[in-house]
Amino acid sequence: MDLFRLPRKKHSLGRIDGEGVYLRPARDVDFESWRILRSNSRSFLKPWEPTWPPDDLTRTAFQRRLSRQDRERSEDQSYGFLVFQSSDDALLGGATLGNVRRGVAQCATLGYWMGERHAGKGFMGKAVRALLRQAFLEMRLHRVEAACAPENERSRRLLERLGFQREGFARAYLLIDGAWQDHLLFAMLERDFLQDGQEAPGAGGRP
Repeated sequence: MDLFRLPRKKHSLGRIDGEGVYLRPARDVDFESWRILRSNSRSFLKPWEPTWPPDDLTRTAFQRRLSRQDRERSEDQSYGFLVFQSSDDALLGGATLGNVRRGVAQCATLGYWMGERHAGKGFMGKAVRALLRQAFLEMRLHRVEAACAPENERSRRLLERLGFQREGFARAYLLIDGAWQDHLLFAMLERDFLQDGQEAPGAGGRP
């Protein structure tokens, strides 16, 4: 028996509300705001992301993203979201719980990006906290992993501030910006999340 391929319970994970922000799956109507934000943030994001395909900011490529998003959700493999500001619905960035492993692992990998003009304002921390509540309380995950390049101080500080624990260093871990790059490895366990009280009523948790 493959212990990582036990039956999966599907989760809708539609809109997720956080403190001053909300997350929801991307829709076709998001294309233009997504394209503008990504285009204006290209030099800011480029050092931390895989190489962008030549057609990355086209509507055709965005449609492929939507199709992949819907397929991976239906198969309980990955849950991608766009992040918006609650007050005016402005698109801020994106976050993903990907590489979902069930069976004996009950684990997923956290990824995120923020538009340059919105960075450093606390939005992503609030969005990830809301997403972690869903990961541990709705999806019943045991562990959420994350990684960042050693020189990505902004991302490292975000993970540490949220309560992720540094667990290791992986050489040539991910192909980023056209090169295999080392990464710091972080993780948060369900018990870490519960001990921190982040699921308390009023913070979006269970009553």
